[in-house]
Amino acid sequence: MMRKTSVILLSAACGAALTLFVTQPRAVLMGSSARAATSDTYRQLNLFGDVFERVRSDYVEKPDDSKLVESAISGMLAGLDPHSSYMDAKSFRDMQVQTRGEFGGLGIEVTMEDGLIKVVSPIDDTPASKAGIMANDIITTLDDEAVQGLTLNQAVEKMRGPVNTKIRLKIVRKGQDSPIEVTLVRDNIRVRSVRARVEADDIAYIRITTFNEQTTEGLKKEIANLSSQIGDKLKGYVIDLRNNPGGLLEEAVTVSDAFLERGEIVSTRGRNAEETQRRAAHAGDLTKGKPVIVLINGGSASASEIVAGALQDHKRATLVGTRSFGKGSVQTIIPLGSGNGALRLTTARYYTPSGKSIQAKGIVPDIEVLQDVPDELKARTDTKGEASLRGHLKSDGDEKTGSQSYVPPDAKDDKALKLADDLLHGIKSTASSAPPPANGDKAAVDNKQGSKAAN
Repeated sequence: MMRKTSVILLSAACGAALTLFVTQPRAVLMGSSARAATSDTYRQLNLFGDVFERVRSDYVEKPDDSKLVESAISGMLAGLDPHSSYMDAKSFRDMQVQTRGEFGGLGIEVTMEDGLIKVVSPIDDTPASKAGIMANDIITTLDDEAVQGLTLNQAVEKMRGPVNTKIRLKIVRKGQDSPIEVTLVRDNIRVRSVRARVEADDIAYIRITTFNEQTTEGLKKEIANLSSQIGDKLKGYVIDLRNNPGGLLEEAVTVSDAFLERGEIVSTRGRNAEETQRRAAHAGDLTKGKPVIVLINGGSASASEIVAGALQDHKRATLVGTRSFGKGSVQTIIPLGSGNGALRLTTARYYTPSGKSIQAKGIVPDIEVLQDVPDELKARTDTKGEASLRGHLKSDGDEKTGSQSYVPPDAKDDKALKLADDLLHGIKSTASSAPPPANGDKAAVDNKQGSKAAN
């Protein structure tokens, strides 16, 4: 029997994503030692059954059997590593929505601020933007129900729903004497994981915030738009992966492929040698060999690190910023049947084209740039990294933990972006003696081996 499963890459704190593949059944040849181990396992399972029955019969209040089983499963998986876990049916559905990047909703990004739901920004050409909802609006009620006291996830869940259904919002806006009431009709919303702009008149700046099913399509669109807009004076590309928590393995591969002509992008290795898989680039560099700078920091994890590692190993890009998060493992999503949720299980480690594992070490940029952090934020601008997580998979070398993850809100204060601009313009920098950005050389390497939400 073949089971449909999913592979995800995620940082511990920042999100999840998946791509589909099918596992093959394994032949089992059991010797005497294996039979002895199996017998011992059954004795342990009998112990679990005894404890389960004792809790059911003697606990001070009648427990919910299903919650007891879910808690036992969760505890078993939590004891493996920080990224293996059990998802109930609702969590499984939420993860699928997140990684699909498409859902029925209103088209606004919101955050929680002082217990209130605040609009970060409306998404272009959605019900929210068409209705005139603005950044910094405070949403006070949803269908006459007060939102104060709700968590961010609870408020988002209420705003999402089937396409063509209505919802009433009451909004408080600075400068308005009375609340604004508006009725919106939910539509199909696509989360923009790729945003772009022209930087310094001749540089294409592209920020990738997550790796969902829309990412590669969005990247291709922005490369075409910026190339056409800037024309012959285009100096190169800045790809901003800072604070990108990761996402779909498949999207990380295709995003990397957009900048490469050939060579390995990533390999994944499971417990057994036959489970090793290698992903390679196809001919066709969408940037036509233009120089590329990739920005990373302590919040760049998993799928982000695959892209950064592939472009660095192929000398296709210069990496600028601070050491990345260091999550070098792959999770498989295993559905457990209708209504039973899914298992998220660490099944492999991944390796960059040069055969390097970044697990609990991260990717070191070619040029390190530390930002100037406001005093009031200094205690909150470092990410501890994979190596600081209890129960993390051990590295095969010295582990590294902690790296700056602050990105200035104003581009003029962004030292990493400024250095990227200088490098692409050929301006010498005293920050490093590192070589200039790659100029299209794609020689294959040796194959040794926040909290905000859209709704």
